[in-house]
Amino acid sequence: MSEPAELYTTKAEYAYMRLRERILSGELPPGTVIPQARLAREIGISTTPLREALRRLKSESLVDLDAHRDARVKELRAEEARDLLELRRSLDPLAAALAADRRTKEDIHLLRTSIEGLQPLPGDPAVEQLAAHRRFHAAIYRASHNELLIETLDGLWDKADRYRRLALEVDRSQADRDKKAAEHQALVDCVLSGDAEGAAAVMREHIDTSLGAQAAWRLREPADDAATPVHDA
Repeated sequence: MSEPAELYTTKAEYAYMRLRERILSGELPPGTVIPQARLAREIGISTTPLREALRRLKSESLVDLDAHRDARVKELRAEEARDLLELRRSLDPLAAALAADRRTKEDIHLLRTSIEGLQPLPGDPAVEQLAAHRRFHAAIYRASHNELLIETLDGLWDKADRYRRLALEVDRSQADRDKKAAEHQALVDCVLSGDAEGAAAVMREHIDTSLGAQAAWRLREPADDAATPVHDA
């Protein structure tokens, strides 16, 4: 159930969160025209704060706005999937290594809490299931204690969620799911033991076989997607 608008600082903030959730959940798929008047009525606001929210979402590359104020959910692009993967291949291992060096007692508690009950994503994940995976990776990012790195990786995660959904359209084996679960545990073990090199290596493998990597390959080579195994992250 969605939270009431009164809990947010502004109606534009409320509109932003509601619309963003619909986009990232897949309720509004890539390429969908956003019915502004109807959507504003559904969430109980006027079109003015909704347009402000759309401009914010445009700055995050989640929607396109044309000169006539028409809005459309941004299409998935092979180039963006590639760019996201290249950045995460470099930055996620760095965050894991720093986390192993800098983690505090609070970070350790957060990591242990975030991995409890964490399961590989199903083919049609709910927002809460995507959020659980984000909490796990965010706990590693936070333990790096590098604010610029944390902010950058948070932004990349936002953009990558839609590509994860694309990759999850391909069935995967239990062995693939088990591999991702083992990598999650190995990341925690390396960070908690202070093994920076090990944490970076596990994270690098985790990203190289991630849903984002699979989406990049699928968008680039659509004919080959059935032959490529799919994993999490």
